[in-house]
Order: sequence, then C-alpha cells, then structure tokens
Amino acid sequence: CTCKSWNDLIGSKSFVSTHLNRNVTKHAHVCILCLHHPNFERLINRDDPYSKKEFQWSLFSNETFEQCYKLSHPLGSTEHYWIYGSSNGLVCISDEILNFDSPIHIWNPSVRKLKTTPMSTNINMKFSIVSLQFGFHPGVNDYKAVRMMRTNKGAVAIEVYSFRTESWKMIEAIPPWLKCTWQHHKGIFLNGVAYDIIEKGPIFSVMSFDSGSEEFEEFIVPDAICASWGLCIDVYKGQICLLFDCYPCEEEGMEKIDLWVLQEKLWKQLPSFIYPLGYCFGIIGINIDNELLMGRRDLTKGVADLYFC
Repeated sequence: CTCKSWNDLIGSKSFVSTHLNRNVTKHAHVCILCLHHPNFERLINRDDPYSKKEFQWSLFSNETFEQCYKLSHPLGSTEHYWIYGSSNGLVCISDEILNFDSPIHIWNPSVRKLKTTPMSTNINMKFSIVSLQFGFHPGVNDYKAVRMMRTNKGAVAIEVYSFRTESWKMIEAIPPWLKCTWQHHKGIFLNGVAYDIIEKGPIFSVMSFDSGSEEFEEFIVPDAICASWGLCIDVYKGQICLLFDCYPCEEEGMEKIDLWVLQEKLWKQLPSFIYPLGYCFGIIGINIDNELLMGRRDLTKGVADLYFC
C-alpha cells in the first residue's frame, strides 16, 4: 500500500514540477558533461582519428570535478555519438555527423530510460542538417528539439519535435531575411528558444526561433564583432550573451574576452573577463554559477588545465 501511494505521488505532474523547480533554484544535482580521453593526464590531438576513437562522455561533479558516471551509449552502440543539449537531467544524443535519417534519442542516464524520436515524414535525402538543439520550454511545459536544415537548392527548413506529442512539425513560415545565402556557426537553447550565430556576407547576427510560438527574430551583433574566430554564444545570468576573444587588453600583461548580453532586444556590453597573458587559453563556456570556463593547453609540458575566470 505504501509503495503504491508513494509511486502515485512521485509520478504526479505537480510533484515532478516542484522537484525540478527546487533543484534548478538550488542548483542541486548539477553535473558537468564532458567528452574526454580515458587518460586524464594525456594531452591529445582532438583531430587525431586514432585518439578520437577512445573518447568517451562522462558526468563530473560540478564542485569536486571528480568523475561520477561514464555515459556509454544506451543502445550499446560502439559508434561515437554527440550530445546536442541537456535539460533537467535529460540529454539529446545523435550521430556526430548528422544526416537526414540520423536517429535522435532523448535519454535519462540516471534512470536509464530512453525515447527515440520517430522518423520525420517531412524530410528526405535532399535535406542536409545544419544544427540540432534540445531543451525545455517552460511556456508550454514541453521538451523540444529543433532541427535546422538546408535543401539541395540552398533553402532553409526548420522542424520541431515535441516530447509530449512525440511528433515532428515542419515550420512553413520562414522569414525573408533567412531566404538567402548564410553560414551557420554556433548555437544555444534557452527557455525553449533556439539561438544561432549566422553569417550573411560581412554581417554577423543572432537568429532566434521560439519553439513554442514558432516566431523568428534577428539581432545584429555589436560592430566590434568582426569574425567568427574567437566568438562564442552562451548564457550569462539567465541572458543570452556573446563572448569575443580578439582585441588586446588595456591592462599590461593581461588579455581580455569581451562580453555582451542581450537585454530587451539590445546588446549591452559588460566588463570584460581579464586573464594572464602568455598562455594558450580557449573559451569553453559559462557555467551555472556564471563563471567563465577556459581550457589552457601547455604543449611544452604536455598538459591541459581547466580554469575559471
């Protein structure tokens, strides 16, 4: 009797919602998803195909950085897979190189449950996949996957998967400013909205697509951003941000990474992240505590370190 009542309680929508909100608010049970070589002391070339075969995904503690759990493919596949987003303990995985028929799995590693999205009836070989993003949309209380594609004639197409209805929907209304030649760079998913950096000729902009309302918007990046190299999109204090590592620092012996956040549809520049000159730092992203994560590679010593700024 007790088991049944407890099972009914923890399976109810109100309990699930309260539990998730509590964990998000308190940053409880937060882990770092990391793709790494089994030998942590070994500095490897990420482009080396032999080393790449040994890479694995793992969960690491957000506080101690100790390895908590090795993520083997849930279906037992030995092929290398990629993670295209995570939200509330769910991760979206698929092939590293996406094709129109690549299987997409929504996976909960903690309870070892898996849902595979159905094959879309809207796409075929004439489509090439540009990006895949996944996350939770609080406005519609549903998990969404957004797939951006091109046709063989260069036209753009966008499909949205609903976890609740277990179906794909092709977005018919594409804005005119997307019906041109453009190049996709990086993207991120926040509160049900997919944000992507796109390059149209000499102009860089951030395209947003709300997977709930199915509305598009475009935000031209600040004039100081002139290249894709050193440009990163992430979330800082709950807002979409751009990180740009290009310009010299005014402070002697230091380097900087410029930071802008998107506030009320305008870019606002915040104080830059400052770090010591002379090391090979690379931007990894911003963590849940709003600290900048950077990797430092020391090729002479053959080591790589994780730094917070």
